[in-house]
Amino acid sequence: MPVSGATYLDDVCAKVEAGKRITDDECLRLLRSNDLITLGKMADLVRRRLNGDKTYYIINQHINYSNICKNMCRFCAFGKEAGDVKAYELSLEEIFRSAEEGLKEPITEFHIVGGLHPDLPFSFYVDMLKGLKKLAPDVHIQAFTAVEIAHMAGIAGKSVEDTLVELREAGLDSIPGGGAEIFSPELREKVCPTKLSGDDWLDVMRKAHGLGIRSNATMLYGHVEDPEQIVDHLGKLRALQDETGGFMTFIPLAFHPANTGLSELPGPSGFYSLKIYAVSRTYLDNFPHLKAFWIMLGLKLTQVALSFGVDDIDGTVKGEKITHMAGATTPECLSVAELRRLIEEAGRKPVERNTVYEVV
Repeated sequence: MPVSGATYLDDVCAKVEAGKRITDDECLRLLRSNDLITLGKMADLVRRRLNGDKTYYIINQHINYSNICKNMCRFCAFGKEAGDVKAYELSLEEIFRSAEEGLKEPITEFHIVGGLHPDLPFSFYVDMLKGLKKLAPDVHIQAFTAVEIAHMAGIAGKSVEDTLVELREAGLDSIPGGGAEIFSPELREKVCPTKLSGDDWLDVMRKAHGLGIRSNATMLYGHVEDPEQIVDHLGKLRALQDETGGFMTFIPLAFHPANTGLSELPGPSGFYSLKIYAVSRTYLDNFPHLKAFWIMLGLKLTQVALSFGVDDIDGTVKGEKITHMAGATTPECLSVAELRRLIEEAGRKPVERNTVYEVV
């Protein structure tokens, strides 16, 4: 179905209809447009070409092993300094007990992220992976953001490559996409000045992809970013995907301001969120999937996003803490029946997948 009709965007619509790549300047025009219907039609066309009416979900368990973090980013409600009354640190035994509890469901993925703990040794992470693989050898372990991996390399005195190899040998299967935030150095100076730089985040992913370790990618939106910074972020992701082909999905993450150092901000509107999803899907033509993390986006807006380029709503997400500590009011877990109902109500076909998008 043709998507043109809005004069200001007619030329971009024509390129999308022809299957041609849009430029950075055209992406910026899309972000500055409020013609949400046209943006959605373009994104929906790209989604249908790539994935038809399929919408993916996974049965997974989140393990947030500690919220003690040396970075203390302004947008984060999860990270705490050691000694804070809300700080916590799970022992390996507690992690394994939690995993055993999760295995009562037919999960196919452990999703593991945490803070940059200043005192945990590298052996803790290696032993965690080994123990989980021993406990559930067939469950895929997607663990540790690029920021965590760079941190581990530092505490271990190893190169990033050697760190990744040792983690892979211990049981790491893929890497989640967190920690990317917005790559702009100027923006990072405002909201996460001590965090791994955007260029270094990209370099960790480049090295992981070179070792055959696939990953996701994210972007935190709805705080103090501007359209130019979003285009720059998306452009660097698209360029790295052209280079390595190692990204599986892109996940825009809606900023939740409650309990953060930016709590005076309102957070993104539903309109802005749908625009971000639609423009991301249209611009990132080399990413096979676009995920709406329902815990951050909310159930109803996630359903709407399925008409704005999204083909994945994540999964059961048992045990997630990071977003809920920022005031999320979404459920802490969804059943498979609830996930399938959300997808079907939006007119899509629910498909259970594993982490690497093989149909289960």
